[in-house]
Amino acid sequence: MINRREALRRVSFIMGGALSAPVITGILQGCSSKPELNWKPQFLTEEQAATVAELAERILPRTDSPGAKDAGVPAYIDLMLKDIYTDDERKHFMEGLEELNKASEDKFGDAFAQLKPEQQDKVLQGMADKAKEQQGKESEFKPFFLEAKELAMVGFFTSEVGATQFLHYVEVPGSYEGCIPLAEVGKAWAT
Repeated sequence: MINRREALRRVSFIMGGALSAPVITGILQGCSSKPELNWKPQFLTEEQAATVAELAERILPRTDSPGAKDAGVPAYIDLMLKDIYTDDERKHFMEGLEELNKASEDKFGDAFAQLKPEQQDKVLQGMADKAKEQQGKESEFKPFFLEAKELAMVGFFTSEVGATQFLHYVEVPGSYEGCIPLAEVGKAWAT
């Protein structure tokens, strides 16, 4: 007999690892990001939370639309680490954060959260390149960059901002009209 966590892990593996088991579990348990003005980390230290916030913001930066910080993604990641991740998964994520800061210090002489956005992007590009090399190799965990990106994306798109402004979520849909020109619809859902 397998438990629910193991079943979700196996389903994720069968689906090609599209979403990791902790993220699926978090979604099923109702975890979503909510913007908070005075967010205080529950699991991460304040320094780690600053790193996670900058990491998420570089993955989903604010432009003319809200970014990861606006959608409450850093608090979502903190909550996932605290409530959903296993000890081994937490350890893997925290080692990735340390690796990110070490790469930042080696390349630019400062922690990731203290770097300019252009410098942060260069460090993240190195992490992305490393993740590409690691993909396909036998490992219990996703490469850190892919895991962080997954958390940021899911956190963003499960937030009110992400669901309403980017996914065109309509809480109470109107009548069904099966055959109308796309020009009348405007932007299609998931484009």
